[in-house]
Amino acid sequence: MKKNRKTMEYAVDDVPPPLQLMVLSIQHVMLMFVSIALPIIFAAQINETSEFAATFVTFSMLAAGLGSIIQSAGLPFLGSGYLCPNVCGPSYFSVSLSAAWLGGIPLMRGMIIIAGLIEMALAPVVQRFKNVFPKYLVGLVVTMVGISVIKMSVTALFGVEFKGDAIRARDIVIGMVSLMIMVLSNLWGKGFVRIYCLLIGMLGGWLFSFLMLPEYWFNLGAVTNAPFFALPVIGPEFGKITFDRGLMVPFAVISISGSLKSFGNLLAAQKISRPEYETVDYVPIRKGLLADGFSTALAGLLGGMAVDTSSSNIGLAGSTRVLSRWISVASGVLFIILAFCPKLTVALTLMPKPVLGASIIFAGCFMISTGLIEMFAESWNPRNTYRSVADYHHSCRYSASDTES
Repeated sequence: MKKNRKTMEYAVDDVPPPLQLMVLSIQHVMLMFVSIALPIIFAAQINETSEFAATFVTFSMLAAGLGSIIQSAGLPFLGSGYLCPNVCGPSYFSVSLSAAWLGGIPLMRGMIIIAGLIEMALAPVVQRFKNVFPKYLVGLVVTMVGISVIKMSVTALFGVEFKGDAIRARDIVIGMVSLMIMVLSNLWGKGFVRIYCLLIGMLGGWLFSFLMLPEYWFNLGAVTNAPFFALPVIGPEFGKITFDRGLMVPFAVISISGSLKSFGNLLAAQKISRPEYETVDYVPIRKGLLADGFSTALAGLLGGMAVDTSSSNIGLAGSTRVLSRWISVASGVLFIILAFCPKLTVALTLMPKPVLGASIIFAGCFMISTGLIEMFAESWNPRNTYRSVADYHHSCRYSASDTES
C-alpha cells in the first residue's frame, strides 16, 4: 500500500494545492476539447444555424462538465470516485443524427434520455461480472478500450478531417514533434515537467505549427470575432421532447455498447488509482456506470449530445501518475465555465489536428500498456484463451441458482 502510494504524484483522494489543481485541470480540459468537434459536425450535418450550433455546443459542454463532477466527486450512491471525466460520446453520434433527421432535436433528446435510463438499469448487474471476468479478461477489456482510439488519433495526427483529404508532410512533422515533446517530458522530465507533460506537448506543438504552417496562425483570427461571454440562444427546437418506438432497438444497442466501454474505462481507472487491490471492487464500478447513465440522460434533458467516460483522460492520469479525483471535479467546473465563453472555446477548437492526434495517441498508449500488464501479471496459461467460456457458463448457473433461491 505505501509502496504503491509513493509511485503517485497525487493519489485518488489527495487534493493538490490550488494553483497546481488549476493547471492540472486545464491539461485535462484541453484533452476533453477534442470531443467538441462532434456537436459542431452534428449541427452542420442537419443544416442548422450558427446560433443553434453555439447553443448545442454549450449544452453538450454543460452535460460533460456536470457528468465529470458527478462521476468523480464521490457521492454516496452515484459516481465511481475516480478521475474519470466525461466527454461527448462518439458512439451515440450516428443514431443521434438519425433521430434528428427523423424527428428533429426533440426526438434526439428523448431517445438519448431513454439510452441513459437503460444504462442506469444495467448498472446493478455489473456485480454479477465478478464471476465472468477473471484478471486476464479485465486486462483485455482495458487494452481494447485503448485500441479503440487508435483510428481517430492516427487520422488526426495526419491532419486528415474527411475521407480523401490529402496528407501533408508538414502536418505529420507537427504531430510527431508534439508527440516527442510529450514522451520526452514524461520519461525524462522531473517535477512539474513530468506532471504537465501533455500540456507542454500541446503548447509546444501549437507553437511549432505556427512556424511550419502559417495558416494555423491566421486561423486564430476567428477568435477576435467571438464574444468573451454569451448565454445560449434557446430556440423552439429545445422546447419539447418526443419519443419513437422504432428507434428503441438501435438506441438500446448503443447504450449497452456504451456501458461496456465505460465498464472498461472504470476498470482502468480503478487499476491505476487503487493498485493495492488484488481483485476488482465492483461497487465503485456499479456507481460509476450509474453516474454515466445519469449523465447521458441529463445530456438529453439539457439538449446536448450524449456524454461518455473519456479513455484519453484516464490514460493521461495514468501516464503522469496524477490520480486525484478532484482534478476531474475541477475540470468539470472549468468545462461548465468555458461553455459560456465562446472566445476561449473557439481558440481551443482551432488547435491543430496533428497536435490533438498526438495527445490522444499519448494517452491511449498508456491504456493499452496498462491492460497488457494486467493480462500478463501472472504466468500465462494457453488454457486462459478458452477458459472464459467456462467462466461464463459457471456464472450463468450461479446466477440461475440465486434466482431460484
